[in-house]
Amino acid sequence: MGQGLAATGATGATGFSQSRIYNSVPMETGLKNRVAIVAASSQGLGKATAEAFAAEGCRVAMCSRNAEALEAVANKIHSQHAVDVYAQALDVTDASAVHRFVESVAAKFGRIDICVTNAGGPPAKGFLATTLEDWKKAVDLNFLSVVYFLREVIPYMQKQHWGRIVTITSLTTKQPIPDLVLSNAVRAAVVGLVKSLANEFGKDGILVNNVGPGYTATDRLKELARARSAALGKNEKEIFESWAADAPLKRVGEPRELAETVVWLASERASYITGQTLLVDGGAYKGL
Repeated sequence: MGQGLAATGATGATGFSQSRIYNSVPMETGLKNRVAIVAASSQGLGKATAEAFAAEGCRVAMCSRNAEALEAVANKIHSQHAVDVYAQALDVTDASAVHRFVESVAAKFGRIDICVTNAGGPPAKGFLATTLEDWKKAVDLNFLSVVYFLREVIPYMQKQHWGRIVTITSLTTKQPIPDLVLSNAVRAAVVGLVKSLANEFGKDGILVNNVGPGYTATDRLKELARARSAALGKNEKEIFESWAADAPLKRVGEPRELAETVVWLASERASYITGQTLLVDGGAYKGL
């Protein structure tokens, strides 16, 4: 932070005491020209995260199943932030596709510094309403997709002895949510993976952390609101109001608030933090 300070103790013409005034300078994140992969980044939390990295001067590699939406977002980010953006449509549950994507990113940019894993949540269901196929799909989407990405990026990070891995999961890793039994169970496995990899690769200069968003204004939350509305016989507005009331801040989160937390964890400002789960939930988690 800036250290320039003015005279202290005097009283100006306004009558207010002129205590020390510090020059305001932007926080240095050390991310300029880094290469950041952000998965599932055509919308929602992934899109906001890709935008936030680009705003810091990162070169960004994006992927999503929706090619048209992905291209539109990538072009917008490139235009607004004047950074290199690489985008490729793929399914994060396809290990071969993830391998080819990461290879392409490394070939284009010459390095991989940051990897943010992300995927849409499994459907909102109670336990007895789930099928074995639901469980297999949830494991593929929300756990194995993380494994696929990290197996590919960690060797690149080891070579440069620097890397940042951030997984995006959910508040459910700390506090199970009704109707989200698939997410409650499967995302907890990601936390176990994060802790394991933090222990194994810290010696290589690789930090591994998890971010758990609470109720955040995304299409996923609208889907959950519809399911909860049908189950409880309340309209969706009432459901959203109940979620807002449950958090001490009395509102749902914005995607940019999650994105800025991810960027901070990837920055030099968080250089001694690894193996942690940081909730961005407005205080909704009630545990200690």
